[in-house]
Amino acid sequence: MENLTSFLPFIAIIIIFYFFMIRPQQKRQKEEKNFSENLKKGDRVITKSGMHGKIVDFSEKLNTVIIETGAGKITFEKSSISSELSKQLNTTTPKEN
Repeated sequence: MENLTSFLPFIAIIIIFYFFMIRPQQKRQKEEKNFSENLKKGDRVITKSGMHGKIVDFSEKLNTVIIETGAGKITFEKSSISSELSKQLNTTTPKEN
C-alpha cells in the first residue's frame, strides 16, 4: 500500500502533463490537418511567414498550393499555410470576388 501512495504524485504529474501539454497539441495538429485538406481555389490565406494571397491552384502530387499575391504567383507547401491567421483574415474582412 505504501508503494502505491509513493507513486501517486508521479501519476498525477503524468496525468496533468497529458491534459495540459499532449492533448492540446494533438487537437491543434488535427485542426491544422483538416484545414489544409479543406482548402479550395479562391480561398484567401496567410502563410506562416506572413504572405497574404488567394489560392489559384493545387499540386496534390507535390502537396503544394499556388497562391496569387501582389507580386505574382508563388508556390508554397500546404503545411506553410497558417490556419489560425487565415481563419482570422476570413472572419474580419469580406471576400473579394
